[in-house]
Amino acid sequence: MQYTIRNIPEALDRALRGRAAREGLSLNQVAIRALLSACGLEATARRQRDLSDMAGSWQEDVDVDAALESQRAIDPDLWR
Repeated sequence: MQYTIRNIPEALDRALRGRAAREGLSLNQVAIRALLSACGLEATARRQRDLSDMAGSWQEDVDVDAALESQRAIDPDLWR
């Protein structure tokens, strides 16, 4: 299906062209994505990450703790 859209406001033109340049996409691709989104028909669902799958998964690691502790040591000669 093809459309011809006329009288695009300058601000919209700049926004679409800017997005196309930033994302390395064609103006056509960006315009279709914008139309899909505006109509609630996004081509791909956006994945929301709330990190709940990682919450409570911390595991103690003696080697990591030792490495971090050595980094926290202050050399008094460097602070004179």
